[in-house]
Amino acid sequence: MSQLHKKFTDTQVKELLARYCKGEIPRRYIQEVMGIKKRRFFVLIGQYRENPDNFSIQYQRQQPPRIAEQTEKAILREFAIEKKIIEDKDNPVRRYNYSFIKDVMAEKHKQPVSLSTIIDRAKKHGFYLKRTKHATHDGEVLTHYAGELIQHDASLHLWAPAAGEKWSLITSLDDYSRFILYAELLRRESSWAHIFALQSVFLKYGFPFSYYVDSHSIFRFVQGRDSIWRDHHKLTDEVDPQWKQVLQDCGVKVIYALSPKAKGKIERPYQWLQDRLVRTCVRDNTSDIRRARTFLRQEVSRYNFRQVHSTTLDVPYFRLQKALREKCSLFRQFQIKPPLQSVKDMFCLRTERTIDAYRRVSINTKQLPVNKANPDDKLTIRFHLMTGGVTELRFWRNNQLLDVQRLKTTDLAGMQF
Repeated sequence: MSQLHKKFTDTQVKELLARYCKGEIPRRYIQEVMGIKKRRFFVLIGQYRENPDNFSIQYQRQQPPRIAEQTEKAILREFAIEKKIIEDKDNPVRRYNYSFIKDVMAEKHKQPVSLSTIIDRAKKHGFYLKRTKHATHDGEVLTHYAGELIQHDASLHLWAPAAGEKWSLITSLDDYSRFILYAELLRRESSWAHIFALQSVFLKYGFPFSYYVDSHSIFRFVQGRDSIWRDHHKLTDEVDPQWKQVLQDCGVKVIYALSPKAKGKIERPYQWLQDRLVRTCVRDNTSDIRRARTFLRQEVSRYNFRQVHSTTLDVPYFRLQKALREKCSLFRQFQIKPPLQSVKDMFCLRTERTIDAYRRVSINTKQLPVNKANPDDKLTIRFHLMTGGVTELRFWRNNQLLDVQRLKTTDLAGMQF
């Protein structure tokens, strides 16, 4: 729209419009002189005819609409909570999350506010921190298929400050779609926790092509670091940890990240979950891990099904489904590989024992008789943790299942696998 008040005075425009009303000047000439279109001309002529004496083209700037005082106070209350979270050095949060506050205003307070308004209030009231400049990271998707590479990791943080203890978040993410396949909060990280994560992913989605992990002792034996617990004559990767043995049974390749920067793709979803989960738990004063898990599921659902990923420019769920639909996937159908007979034989902890003269084996001070076993037989025992505090022991000899027994999981406490 032409800014007439900068080109003409009220008197000049009124004279042109008056002469048009008298039939002295055609409309087309006035539009050309003023530099306006037909629609704008008839708006002006209507205003002039309605009140010729008080007609004016001076621009009257309208006051921008103000948000309600109640909404303003709610925003500042949320910022006060954010500031308290950031200033607490025990919390893994170091910056304001304006998108989170925008969601809180819409979902909790039922008062939708634009992100620009949130940021404006942050700057006006001192709730603003300049971002630290980091080296530019290449966020390009390097995989071509769903299931080609699964990013897997764990993060230990004070997710719920009111709980007073740190919990581990184990997560598996499909590199191609950025879909989070698995996420769980646990009081303690263990080999079994990571094996259970494999079981959850494989049973639901099938076998992927490869897993990408760091060099944590659960995933990799490193000479020098892990020699205290194992034969110090073994070199790096000459001993297979329990987790890696499961992947070998499933025919899934393991790739190790050589530096923390190489784990960037999984670290960014962690950062996203960390920001939102900690803030939610603080506002709820959560101290129970079960409630924190509920919030985690909500945030994972938001990330997977509603959030447009900044690199793929697509919602992870829809990108994954499209890949599966178009056969752009390296996920293989889950199958139990012979001679294994059950899922329990695949997703388990393993150890070896030798049968004594009484056809028994010693498990954590317990003497267990084994059916069909002979003295001096070397057995592989597979431990599958079940619900209800029970562990199933499956005794194998030369690819043959000899016996199945169950013990309380507490009776196995302290065993080294």
